[in-house]
Amino acid sequence: MGIRYYAYAFDADQTARALADPRSILSDDPLADAWGLEPGAQISVTTFEQSVPATEMLYLDKAWRELQDAYAPTPVGAVARPAYRMFEGDVTMNGYGWDAWIRVLTSAEVAVIADDLCSIVDDGAPSGGPDLAPEGPPAGLSPYASHYLDRAREFMTHLAGNERGMVYMIG
Repeated sequence: MGIRYYAYAFDADQTARALADPRSILSDDPLADAWGLEPGAQISVTTFEQSVPATEMLYLDKAWRELQDAYAPTPVGAVARPAYRMFEGDVTMNGYGWDAWIRVLTSAEVAVIADDLCSIVDDGAPSGGPDLAPEGPPAGLSPYASHYLDRAREFMTHLAGNERGMVYMIG
């Protein structure tokens, strides 16, 4: 099925729980949540509509890799833009499978990332101030990734406005 990106929101009063046990915030079946499947079903019919509200879950499908590359620091070793933090990570391969990458972003981190995501116009030119790295997403981001970037902006802006954090999983 492939490696995908899922993020779930949490309220500020759940930050300690999220930091101590990030998996407690994640769904047991994120693909079912993203595709509108019955959770845990071996055979099911999908609606291909996310069953978890868009304000509670961000699904980036397989676009996470392109977004990660777009926000990665260039040249290698340079300081990354704040938005990179929400796309950073990769699975750890182990034989025939992988271990997921999981990260917690607190409400304070979400606010910084949301500001950075919104400071970059779609042609890749940063519209923010001098504290931002000069690199933004490259012009030529695929329509597939651009769609998910718009979704990420909406999700992060909503979380920031409500002082919420998130846990994301690449896996």
